[in-house]
Amino acid sequence: MWNTRRLLSSCFTGGQTQTFQGGKYWTALQAASCDENGDKEIVELLLDKRANPNIQGGEYGTALQAASFLGHKEIVELLFEKGADPNIQGGIYETALQAASQKGHKEIFKLLLEKGADPNIQGGQFGTALHIASHGRHKEIVELLFDKGADPNIQGGKYGTPLQGASYHGDKEIIELLFDKGADPNIQGGHYETALQAASGSYREHKDIVELLLDKGADPKIQGGFYGTALQAASQKGYKEIVKLLLEKGASQM
Repeated sequence: MWNTRRLLSSCFTGGQTQTFQGGKYWTALQAASCDENGDKEIVELLLDKRANPNIQGGEYGTALQAASFLGHKEIVELLFEKGADPNIQGGIYETALQAASQKGHKEIFKLLLEKGADPNIQGGQFGTALHIASHGRHKEIVELLFDKGADPNIQGGKYGTPLQGASYHGDKEIIELLFDKGADPNIQGGHYETALQAASGSYREHKDIVELLLDKGADPKIQGGFYGTALQAASQKGYKEIVKLLLEKGASQM
């Protein structure tokens, strides 16, 4: 909290906040929103002095994104009362919705959606909120996103598609939900190129996930990504049962 208080000591002049920008937190408001315990009193003080909640910059992009990531619902509500825009882009998580998805803050997530957050905004390290919720295994948030029109085939980020992220982490329930909403198992992109390669090269042997993907039409012959093919991924990991399954489904050894 010390950094926030130091910023405050030189922020006020003539009854309003001067907007000094820079550093990890960019503004005093973002720094207060980032406080681990959620310093609501400082946020209120800054907002009362007309601090702008929509200034962009720093690690978290905006104060709203910071508060959403850390799960400070009361601060999120305060920021909305003062005109915070849920669709401003920037920072590690690109949007407040992505930030809330990262930690599975369901109540904040619902509030952001109620305030007009767009579930299909793309950008940042992870692509979209659906990408983050899928690889983070937050099923309830995935369901909320689909209720608001999230696209299961939207591309971006490390995992390329939400299906890739869920396949890498072996979350069968989310994978089935994505398929119910029209996910295409053969979309290419991201670190693992396809969902099948992600499942085949995961940190655990997800044979059941590989079987499900193949049953849904995943093509074992697609090339690209970190391992080159799903067969190469499973072979490198030593997943004998997945190797046998991929060969049975026509995976090329070339």
